[in-house]
Formats: sequence, structure tokens, C-alpha cells
Amino acid sequence: MVETSARLLRLLSLLQTHCQWSGAELADRLGVSPRTVRRDVDRLRELGYVVNAVAGVSGYRLGAGSDLPPLLLDDEEAVAVAVGLRTAAGVTGIADSSVRALAKLEQVLPSRLRHRVRALQSMTVPMMTGGPAVDPDTLIVVTAACRDHEMLRFDYRAHDGGQSRRLVEPYRLVATGRRWYLVAYDTERADWRTFRLDRLALLSPNGPRFVPRDPPAADLAGYTSQAISSAPYRYQGRFTMRAPAAIVAERVAPTAGTVEPIDAGTCLLTCGSNSLDELALWVALTGVPFTVHEPPELIEHIRALTTRLADATGGPEIRPTRAGITGPGNP
Repeated sequence: MVETSARLLRLLSLLQTHCQWSGAELADRLGVSPRTVRRDVDRLRELGYVVNAVAGVSGYRLGAGSDLPPLLLDDEEAVAVAVGLRTAAGVTGIADSSVRALAKLEQVLPSRLRHRVRALQSMTVPMMTGGPAVDPDTLIVVTAACRDHEMLRFDYRAHDGGQSRRLVEPYRLVATGRRWYLVAYDTERADWRTFRLDRLALLSPNGPRFVPRDPPAADLAGYTSQAISSAPYRYQGRFTMRAPAAIVAERVAPTAGTVEPIDAGTCLLTCGSNSLDELALWVALTGVPFTVHEPPELIEHIRALTTRLADATGGPEIRPTRAGITGPGNP
């Protein structure tokens, strides 16, 4: 009886691993005959698991049932899931759900695995920044609408506080770590838009189904970064940074600017601000030599700013150039 129960658990684990198995493959993995596999599948069905027969290949597939079945994980999988849940516990919008799931998982982890997970926890220092909360139900509804191609209706509060009602074709969710964004086609504005999930209030029911359009860009992460880092602002800055893109990207969050490589030693930084002072100082504080391309008024603003800084320090003269800053350490 113990052997049969262990084999049933092994069979259930195999069915959870792949979409479908042939009877012969399962028999080979379990070291039994195909007839025994059929009997074990029948036992799983008696226990409430939905195991569908796959026509044409004499195979089996685990189907969705009315209840969530026990999830069988090996040691490495269990540690990976626990670490992933612990990381997700710091993600705004799903933190509470992740903590609850992690608590349930740690209750059933063997002692040896709990020690491994806690060792990882104690030796890891999270560097989290607060972000606006997103209702997990909102995440679920929006994700399902993206998957099922259902239009969404919602009230939206823009960054300037303005309110509007939107009808959109949702495409994908983008998570930046601090915030969640929805990339969607706005039917009334006939253009793609990016919406912060914490600023929208869903209206029920969803709209009709739609045929998905081609996305606005192949790189949705880059598209979203561009949309939220420069488009909403009065001034859109473009700078050639005289350092490899990988180095600049380490110093510029995707919500603050978009970094695109030009060649091995330079890259293009695009960002935005409502203040020329803020734009100039923020780029300068990256510590990377740069050349200004846009906006045109920023060039004269930097010249005046560098003169004031030189006067304030009484140090060596900082020589402003036509399209950037040249001084000590910036040839």
C-alpha cells in the first residue's frame, strides 16, 4: 500500500511537469506496466484529480479541476519557489499574496530545505523602495483581459491630476519593481498609451473582445521606459553619453531614462523633466561625460549654470562648449 501511494504521488508529479505524457513514457518512468499506469490514473481520478486522455497517442494530461491539487516539487524547485515568493513579497501589488503563499510553503518544507531558504534570507539584504499599492484583484482582471483580448473600461487619473474615462485594448503589463504599467491601445485617441495601474479604477463589465493589433514596439520594456521617463514632461532631453550603454544603464533606472547603445564606447540617453535645472544636474550627476542634443534651450542653460558654479567655487574655470560641458575630467 505504501509503495502504491508513493507511486501515485510520483505519477502526479510527472503529470504536473509536462503538458502530456504517453502511457508508455509514464510506464517507463515509473518502472511499471502500461496497465498499472491506467489503474493508477483511475485512482487519481477517484481522488478528484482531472486526468484527461489524449486522443491518438494513448496519453494523459492533467486538467484543471474545481480545487487546486497539491503541488509536488523536488528540493531545488521548492527552494526556487520560496526564494521567488520572498522576492515578490517586496513587489507592490502582490506583496500580501506572496507573504501568505510563502507562509503556507514554509509550513510544509522539510527542515533541511527551511534551513536553506532561511540562510538565503539572512544573507540577503533587500534594497526596496516604496511604491503606490495596486489591488491584486486589479492585476488579475487586467492580466486576464490581456490574455483573453477583452477591452477594458476604467477611470484614469493622469500625473497632473486630470480625470478621464478610457476604453482600451489591453496588450501587456510591465513591472518596473516599484510600479505596474499597462500598455494598451486607446480606441478614442487612436494611439498606444501607457497607464499606471495604481491610477486607474476599473469599470465593470469588461468591453467586447477584439483582434489584437501589432504592438507599438518589439521591445515593450524600452517603449514603456521611454513613455514614462520623458513623454509626460515639458522638456525631453537627448544626450550622447561617452560611456558604454551597460555602464550608463547601471546608473539610470528604466523609469528615469532610456539608454540605447550607439557603439562600444557611447550611448544615447533620453529622459525628461519639467525643469531645465533638474534635467542638467541629474544628467551631470551620473558621473559620465556627455553632449547635449535636445532641448536647444538646455545648452544655453548649462552654459549659465556652469558659469555660476565656477563663480561659486572660485576654482579653475569651467569652459562651456557648444553642446556640452568641458572641464576638469571632461576632455
